[in-house]
Amino acid sequence: MNRSDAEPSWLLWVRELQAIAQTGLAFSQDPYDLERYVRLRSLAAEMFAAGAGAEFGRVQQMFELESGYATPKVDVRGAVFRGDRILLVQEATDGGWTLPGGWADVNQSARECVEREIREESGFEARALKLAAVHDYRRQGHARPLPYSIYKLFFLCELTGGEARTSLETSAVDFFELGALPALSQGRTNRGQIELMFAHRRDPQLPTEFH
Repeated sequence: MNRSDAEPSWLLWVRELQAIAQTGLAFSQDPYDLERYVRLRSLAAEMFAAGAGAEFGRVQQMFELESGYATPKVDVRGAVFRGDRILLVQEATDGGWTLPGGWADVNQSARECVEREIREESGFEARALKLAAVHDYRRQGHARPLPYSIYKLFFLCELTGGEARTSLETSAVDFFELGALPALSQGRTNRGQIELMFAHRRDPQLPTEFH
């Protein structure tokens, strides 16, 4: 699912306008330009609120919290196997299942982040073995519109211990065969990505995939 048109055009425009405004506010010293960038950021918030059916005030506040040069956010996901079954967690927010993971944290390496996310969301301990894929969120057909540009990092991991345990973010934890996957949280993980993790499990020599 590598379509560049998987998301509506207005969402792509919002992200770019917000990035231009954020970067301009970080580096411009001209007071008139700063006013224009503030207005541009507000317009981007209005566009996103209208397109996504969100509250304008919350979107504007979210944009105002972003500062400095605009760069993509990083999401990490871990593929942990037990035999021929893959570890998934059920999201408390939407009831869909996903590879354990989430936003990367400051002062932690990507490996540390994915291992922590697996532990926190599932109760299992795992060790990251390989970066299997780096995906651009918007090119993967995810269903949830987000105002940010996102890179998703998928790690093939080795199960080392622990036991199933839910968290504030997850309501169930289980292992699934590829042919019996539950309903997925499509904004976080899709079937194609899980199939790719099974492929890397079968053949560890596969190169890292970039999309």
